[in-house]
Amino acid sequence: MRWSHLPGVAIAALALLVAGCGSDEGAPAGGGGAGLDTIEEGKLKVAVQSYAPYTTVRGNRIEGLDGDILHAVADRLGLEIQPQLTDFNGMLGGVQSRRVDITVGGVAWSEERQKEGLFTDPPYYSPPAMGVQSGKSYSTVDDLKGLRLGTVTGYVWVDSIKAIPDAKLGAYPNANGVFDDLGSGRLDAGFLDPLLIINQQKARPDQKIETQYLEPPTDAQVSERPEYEFFRPYMTAFYLPKQAAKLEAAISKEIRAMYESGELAKLIEKYGGDPEQFLTAAPWMAAMRQGVDRPADWVPPSL
Repeated sequence: MRWSHLPGVAIAALALLVAGCGSDEGAPAGGGGAGLDTIEEGKLKVAVQSYAPYTTVRGNRIEGLDGDILHAVADRLGLEIQPQLTDFNGMLGGVQSRRVDITVGGVAWSEERQKEGLFTDPPYYSPPAMGVQSGKSYSTVDDLKGLRLGTVTGYVWVDSIKAIPDAKLGAYPNANGVFDDLGSGRLDAGFLDPLLIINQQKARPDQKIETQYLEPPTDAQVSERPEYEFFRPYMTAFYLPKQAAKLEAAISKEIRAMYESGELAKLIEKYGGDPEQFLTAAPWMAAMRQGVDRPADWVPPSL
């Protein structure tokens, strides 16, 4: 699937503008990405899937929300991006085996994944979105009991769906399968990242898919069924190998600077998102990472 974006020249100009706004303080000593734990000095090997409007590869450029953020950061750090197209499982595996320096695009932080790699601070947060058949409405997790629910193999919602009483899981190799079965009525709802559903709804009105947001489960519900955690807004992050601690720290520093400058808010709006929804940390998020892969006093970035 493809959606229209700004022309490559315009996106490149935006990336240069963003890079020009950064201070020298964020650049590595010596320039050219020196000392940043990359596989090849000055290069940033990126595993990425076709997942518009988050990531789309055109030539040597990654377009989309995550692509724009990463290019802005890489420019500031003096790194040349080298994208490698794969699927979601290949993205995770490429990082964990250190065949690449980083992966971006729809990667949710989880305690299990952080055991095998490093996560940056969240460049944005993702509210729980569903694609549903037109005319149907589901508000809470209880509304999903016994329904046919789909997502992509390897996504965090797989375990969440399995935890819903009597729900039937449809796991697909990519989002296309989810949308096809939603459109044909073989699924009642599909869990994917919100900008993806919004764009599909606009691009394929014939499928009669609507975007709905799930009311986050309560603390009591999550306590009873921990898998429900990812029916709440979740932390996205860029994912790196365990050997890339300096690179992770440098990227996280630039992400925080983009919150403060307002650059992230502009990029969220560019792709149809609401900055308040995407850039405001939920109250419980800090505790998820404190003492796990962040210090005990860590606070997630937020507007």
